[in-house]
Amino acid sequence: MPQEEALLPPRASSDATSSIQNGEEEEYALLTGNRTARRLEKRSWATWREIGIFAWALIATIVVVVLAVLFPHKKAEPHNHWSSNTTWGPGGKPTGKRNLIFMVSDGMGPTSLSLTRSFRQYTEELPFEDILVLDKHHIGTSRTRSTSSLVTDSAAGATAFSCGRKSYNSAISVLPDHSPCGTVLEAAALAGYKTGLVVTTRLTDATPACFAAHANLRNYEDLIAAQEIGEHPLGRVVDLLLGGGRCHFLPKSQEGSCRGDNQNLVEVAAKNGFGYIDDRAGFDGLMGGDNVTLPLLGLLASKDIPYEIDRRSQNETYPSLEEMTRTALRALSLATKDSEQGFFVMIEGSRIDHAGHSNDPAAQVHEVLAYDRAFAAALEFLENDSTPGVIVSTSDHETGGLAAARQLHKTYPEYLWLPEVLNRANHSGEHLGVLLKEYLAGSGKDDKDSARKSWVRENLIKNGLGINDATDDEVDALLHPDKLVAPEHVFTDMISRRAQVGWSTHGHSAVDVNIYASSSKDAWPLAGNHENTDVGDFLADYLDLNVDNVTKLLQDTKSGVLQSYDWTGDRLGLTFHLDGLDTYHGDFRKRSEGDCGCGVAH
Repeated sequence: MPQEEALLPPRASSDATSSIQNGEEEEYALLTGNRTARRLEKRSWATWREIGIFAWALIATIVVVVLAVLFPHKKAEPHNHWSSNTTWGPGGKPTGKRNLIFMVSDGMGPTSLSLTRSFRQYTEELPFEDILVLDKHHIGTSRTRSTSSLVTDSAAGATAFSCGRKSYNSAISVLPDHSPCGTVLEAAALAGYKTGLVVTTRLTDATPACFAAHANLRNYEDLIAAQEIGEHPLGRVVDLLLGGGRCHFLPKSQEGSCRGDNQNLVEVAAKNGFGYIDDRAGFDGLMGGDNVTLPLLGLLASKDIPYEIDRRSQNETYPSLEEMTRTALRALSLATKDSEQGFFVMIEGSRIDHAGHSNDPAAQVHEVLAYDRAFAAALEFLENDSTPGVIVSTSDHETGGLAAARQLHKTYPEYLWLPEVLNRANHSGEHLGVLLKEYLAGSGKDDKDSARKSWVRENLIKNGLGINDATDDEVDALLHPDKLVAPEHVFTDMISRRAQVGWSTHGHSAVDVNIYASSSKDAWPLAGNHENTDVGDFLADYLDLNVDNVTKLLQDTKSGVLQSYDWTGDRLGLTFHLDGLDTYHGDFRKRSEGDCGCGVAH
């Protein structure tokens, strides 16, 4: 039997040992476990000194190892506040009356900026060094994980911003134990600030909901709507609401409602003092904010306001994010003109996220450009307003796993992506999918298949996407869709492939997202890389708000035999993942049956 190869050098011979001098002898003995053949002789002072140093190092190492074994999983306390030695940069922390404009670019990751920047340079014939307004204000990045996953959803992401606390995916400003956490908007309202929410999605969607409501599940949008207009343990906390989601405020019996009951929240809002607008004419009547009486509820779309790529041809029906931003800031500024406190407003470019879910690069670049214009409008306001303030902008997560490149074939790819393809598109895949559905249910219902194909090629693919080389397979996929692939996603894949834009998912990703600010001087603590909860802590600290006190007020509202927060909706079942990362479920195969659920939970 062959002798196994030794992991350490063999025991030294007497000849070899004789060459080992002083400290080297002890080191050799420790490494090999063998004594040397040196005769014991009287040690010199240097030898004993080295033995002492080694013994001290050994004891220290043992102590460290013992401590590591005894305390391996000591849980850190939640970080809720900036430490007292936070560096605020030149001039220190602002004092006196001030305003805070917090902007959320939902679903916008770093590649969204790269894609949009190049698209704008191409379409406007700008030099390669021309950049977006946002690019000039980039100060840091944010890590986005929730308590239940490395990939957050918008609810947990927005809870980190509003409460400064981590929670599970789908949580609307509640913690993993289902207790409510106070939000920066609520704290601002109680401290005398005017407050606002401006979004392009439903006002009951996850991000706005997390600032003015508390729910165990983001899908409880009827409950969220009621809280936003004052049916809330703290009373009314929002002064200005502009966005979509009208269907959740109308009674079930009324046309255009999506509520599950017959409660008329528009009437409830009126009883709580709200003025109300629900169309473009009402918005125009606000005169850019000069004709606003707070509180105001503006429900400008039944559900979501259309993508910017589609809205631009419906400008007479829906205002842009930039218009809503300018109106809200002017209104809040006038409302606080003679008060000791300023205002807090959250403004969200909501549908960047939806474009990512749909893997729609044409919709994506127009949404980011719309957000960039809104950011520029907020900067302009800040520069001209008499009250000092700061704009902080970040994303709750990235959506789509967007890549500004795509390998179309097995052969080695070319290094390019083609913005000209996106420039030819006139509409989103979502809009074209609706038109296709209407056609097939209406005038095209009785058409022959050949007539349908001609109509789709001309009216949807050519006029909608600017694509002239659609294949028969692509047209067939629209007219005879796979149950797992909605026609909307056929349209978006057609344009993505031709533009050579890549996507890795119809969901979210765990990539770090950017942080922007109007001034690094006033947002100095957010420079560098941070947890998303640090952003929430900064918002509260900038306005000198104590969010913990609001949390205590809310957590004193337990009721019933079980002492639960029944006003936050039904508690989630035991199978719902709340705390601790999920585990591997064996999902590595491509799905072959069932609904993909693409884009359901944003």
